[in-house]
Amino acid sequence: MAKGIVIREAHFPGRAPIEAYGNGGFRFADMSHRGSLLCLPSGIHGWEPADPLALTAADFGKLLAEAGKVEILLVGTGKDLKPLPTALRAALKEAGISADPMSTGAAVRTYNVLLAEERAVAAALIAVD
Repeated sequence: MAKGIVIREAHFPGRAPIEAYGNGGFRFADMSHRGSLLCLPSGIHGWEPADPLALTAADFGKLLAEAGKVEILLVGTGKDLKPLPTALRAALKEAGISADPMSTGAAVRTYNVLLAEERAVAAALIAVD
């Protein structure tokens, strides 16, 4: 008996530089992903924050579970820089993570440099058109 299509959570089990972004998604490791990404030491995950304009600590559960492996979080907030809410900054600081919001393009470029330097970096990247 044939099984139907199995939909799995979007996940790439490794670290890879982001090759391109735009058109609502990203390219990395010879693959593409439509939507936002959370790039962690455990891999690259599809990420859909509840409200990209009002990020909360709940949107970063996977990151906080790996907090001991991350020193710097780059937050790509879309086309423009948007400050992180105070409560989110406090939750990240309590976990020992320094968060830097910037446009998604700047976050992709910075992530690639820090990844190449083998730094303890993570990135939360909101997709842009």
